[in-house]
Amino acid sequence: MAKDYSRAQRIGDQIQRELAQLIRTEVKDPRLGGLVTVTAVDVSRDASHAKVFVTIMGAEPEEGVDPIVQSLKVLNDASGFLRMQLGKAMKLRSVPNLRFHYDESVIRGAQLSALIERAVTEDSKHGESDTEAKE
Repeated sequence: MAKDYSRAQRIGDQIQRELAQLIRTEVKDPRLGGLVTVTAVDVSRDASHAKVFVTIMGAEPEEGVDPIVQSLKVLNDASGFLRMQLGKAMKLRSVPNLRFHYDESVIRGAQLSALIERAVTEDSKHGESDTEAKE
């Protein structure tokens, strides 16, 4: 019987849970703006590298500084500390190197939802004008 849920996926899920808690409680950098949510973790097959996808909500833009870029820099700079904390929390022989990436799927989903809503509204306006013209 083949495994449907690989070891890399299980490690990624556990890293996601642990990192969400660690970022909330242990990372005290004031440059980390807004609410950071760990949306996914993609672990390589040999478990040496992990891409951590995050979204950052409610970050206030400063003069000339993109809060998303700044938050990603803070997280990537803290990746060694977070990796050490993961090593204490998880029972792994070696903890993967962490690289943080911004997950645009939430924003893209909101944009598509707004686009669909606008299309439905325009379609209903056209439907109303067609029925009035027939009468």
